[in-house]
Amino acid sequence: MKSFANVNPREMKDAVAQLRQPNAIVVGGGSDLLGLVKEHLVQPDVLVNLKAIRGLDQVSAKGAEVHIGGLITLDTLSHEPLIRKNYTVLAEAAESVATPQIRNVGTLAGNVCQRPWCWYYRNGFPCFKNGGNKCFSVAGENQFHAIFGGGPSFIVHPSDTAPALLALDAKFRVAGPAGERTVPAADFFALPRVNASKENVLAKDEVLVSIQLPRAARGVRSSYHKVLDREAWTHAVVSAAMVLDMDQDICKSARIVLGGVAPIPWRLPKVEAMLAGQRITPELAARAGDAAVEGANPLAKNGYKVPLTKAVVRRTLLGLTAKA
Repeated sequence: MKSFANVNPREMKDAVAQLRQPNAIVVGGGSDLLGLVKEHLVQPDVLVNLKAIRGLDQVSAKGAEVHIGGLITLDTLSHEPLIRKNYTVLAEAAESVATPQIRNVGTLAGNVCQRPWCWYYRNGFPCFKNGGNKCFSVAGENQFHAIFGGGPSFIVHPSDTAPALLALDAKFRVAGPAGERTVPAADFFALPRVNASKENVLAKDEVLVSIQLPRAARGVRSSYHKVLDREAWTHAVVSAAMVLDMDQDICKSARIVLGGVAPIPWRLPKVEAMLAGQRITPELAARAGDAAVEGANPLAKNGYKVPLTKAVVRRTLLGLTAKA
């Protein structure tokens, strides 16, 4: 591992300025960055550490919104009473990440912005993510790769909190050289056909500062359901983030986002439309599961994700509507 400088700006504008140095990289919790450095995917000359900037790890209610600092740890987020009560899907997503040790240091912004865990990318193959012109998973080991939205790269987005934030209609506050901008979660993530080397719209010298959530309505229920290939320390094979606005047993509106199946958090607008204004019955939940996989295009070894996705959507929907 080569040597590098570490800088600790106390203001966000100074952090952004430091990121304009050649080969500078932002660091919050640093768990994903450490892996990238060990795997020789990045070799920074300057680490811009954000931990000296005050207030980036706080949760606060501001008018009609709740603001969450990007440096809040996943463990703190999962236990925050305001989040646990009103944005349950986000608390459940945060508590499902990796291991307790990682949740104690990993941050919300880091989880949202982490790089893919495709074994070809992480092992230095000259794939699209590494600046090459080939996705080795297409004809190789693709058991955990995308069944939606793939091409030219078939990675899946690794974040647990990203589907939850999209389901909550979050907005992302981003700081850069030109100042701050707000990006809806729906516009933050980028498919490979837009830019195969990136997963989001952040420029090199931009920082995800905080998350803004709309105030939760009284009848909203939400949940996150994650299926793993082992008990812990891994990413979702398939997950579902679900937010339902209920009037007793009638679903007024729904937002459903899948994880583990696409290069970005994968929203299901057709399923949402099916549920609006309806009483959620087992039959409707089964039809929702079927509709959830319309357009799926599995590769040679990941076709099992199709029935698994159906089941995850159906079970999460029934479990959530059963809550009083």
